[in-house]
Amino acid sequence: MERPDFNIEEVNKIIRGRRSMFIAQFKENDPVDDEIIKEILENANWAPTHKLTEPWNFTVFAGEGLKKFADFQAELYKERATKNGNFVEATYEKLKENPLKASHVIAIKMKRDMKANLPVMEEIAAVAMAVQNMYLTAAAYGLAAYWGTGGPTFWPEAKEWFGLEEEDMLMGFFYVAKPASDNWPAGKRRPVSEKVIWVK
Repeated sequence: MERPDFNIEEVNKIIRGRRSMFIAQFKENDPVDDEIIKEILENANWAPTHKLTEPWNFTVFAGEGLKKFADFQAELYKERATKNGNFVEATYEKLKENPLKASHVIAIKMKRDMKANLPVMEEIAAVAMAVQNMYLTAAAYGLAAYWGTGGPTFWPEAKEWFGLEEEDMLMGFFYVAKPASDNWPAGKRRPVSEKVIWVK
């Protein structure tokens, strides 16, 4: 295979221009084409992965699937919070309503290949890099997207619903929608020079 001829200016532009956009910035009831979501996932599949374990795994909720996800997380929250005596109606409603404001919600899952004998950190990092590819692809399409770890992300009893084993991990949810506005959020970062030590 010949070395690809990359456009570094475009690469820099998309990496530095990518932004998280949240529920309040979503255009509701105007779904993103499934083919674009498939391309987002295809690019996720090309993330770096030690020993080619490819630990990323996804469940895509769209259409009526969004309601199934919303109902699941809201009811599981109610069950857990009622048991612990800290149920909050507003939280329940948010869990039930927010997914319906997105076009697609993608569950981010890390499924471990225990035979590969890799440190869990490497597998988590591989999935995170897959999500970065998703972010960049969504940005290239001008979509609003964010990766959140709310809802059932850290609830052990949610694992089975997502087809996860004990050694696997639910790593949050990637929300995708068309943006409500043409205005792209500004970004800011501290200078990279503050975070780098050069040793020559």
